[in-house]
Amino acid sequence: MKLNKFIFIALGLLASLAAGSAFAASKAEIDAEVREAVASFYKHTSAGEELAKKASGMLVFPKVIKAGIGIGAEYGEGALLVNGETVGYYNIAAASIGLQLGAQARSEIVLFMHDKALKQFRDSKGWKAGVDGSVALATLGAGGAIDSETAKAPIIGFIFSNKGLMFNLSFEGSKISKIEK
Repeated sequence: MKLNKFIFIALGLLASLAAGSAFAASKAEIDAEVREAVASFYKHTSAGEELAKKASGMLVFPKVIKAGIGIGAEYGEGALLVNGETVGYYNIAAASIGLQLGAQARSEIVLFMHDKALKQFRDSKGWKAGVDGSVALATLGAGGAIDSETAKAPIIGFIFSNKGLMFNLSFEGSKISKIEK
């Protein structure tokens, strides 16, 4: 019974987040926000920019909103870039339970470093991080370098805000789905 209540509340939070973002998410607005997020990302990490230049594809969620009071939900919309061009629009959603209170906005970028990883993502009907593909979360070491093992991963994720890269966060459990715009 408690699990059903959790699922109901989490879905309600998620629906309210999705409804709030449905008003302004046109192609042009998403594209503008994606460009701004990529520019901000490049300002925060030159190592990330170097990896992005080598990536087969770059999935950018400029604004992922997470809110919760004990039970949390997050939602955001973004675009997949291949060779710098938008090839599709996607949303990211997740629900969580645990000690949490408040709301935050952050940007998320996922780099597909190999054509095979990008193809698997694009061919999926709903891609779940940690299930359909493991996302290596990038952290910066001395001098702003990305850990060498992370840099070898087929899928690399970055989570950041206007204050810089964020740590101790995860993509695990996030579901990414293609949306029509």
